[in-house]
Amino acid sequence: MLVQAAFAAWRQVLSPGLRSILWKSLGLTVALLALIWFGLTRLFSSYLKGHPLSADYPFLDGFAFFLAGAGLFVALAYVLPAVSALVAGYFLDDAAEIVERSDFPNDPPGQPLRMGQALLYGLRFAGLSLLVNLLALALFFVPVVNLVAFFGANAYLLGREYFELAALRFRPLAEAAEMRAAHRATVLLAGAMLAGLVLVPVLNLLTPLFGIALMVHVHKRLSRRALPERWAGGGGRIEAGRWTR
Repeated sequence: MLVQAAFAAWRQVLSPGLRSILWKSLGLTVALLALIWFGLTRLFSSYLKGHPLSADYPFLDGFAFFLAGAGLFVALAYVLPAVSALVAGYFLDDAAEIVERSDFPNDPPGQPLRMGQALLYGLRFAGLSLLVNLLALALFFVPVVNLVAFFGANAYLLGREYFELAALRFRPLAEAAEMRAAHRATVLLAGAMLAGLVLVPVLNLLTPLFGIALMVHVHKRLSRRALPERWAGGGGRIEAGRWTR
């Protein structure tokens, strides 16, 4: 199921229907990363100017600034999951609606989240992701452990948050969380796909859009799989794209 969902998501990311959103999400992701990098390098530059070593050995100032800039560029990989959360929250409904309409035309459409709700959820996701990835960054110089910590933490976070973003278009947050917990292995594996994408330079900029498309497919497929179980339990009806008693 996950392999099919991943191929369908990639097809959607590169499709004409999502092309305008793709360029907008890429632009916003790059702009946010550039803003963070610029702010951190300016902060480091201000620190160096007040440091005695900089006054005694001026030539070290430029060298240290270059090294710091390169190091911060590497550190942006740990910030990217948080940035992708903000971008995903902003473009969630537009992208999800296109995926639902083109790949699931016979299903009832999802209900768009209020812009404020989507952004607040994205901010919560981004804050939690930033905290976890800063902890993972502290292990940067511990071989193997650093990669395991980064990959494991992001597989869980990206899987959980992107799945709930997709599910919230059809069900309340409590029900979305309950569904995620019931299918935790599938959601974690889908999150591992996103965490793996984050590790690939350039392609990792596609994480927000691919994550939305992937989890729309995962949520839809899990919902359909649950239909026979609901019928076996005593019937139900379709309401806003989900089964209710």
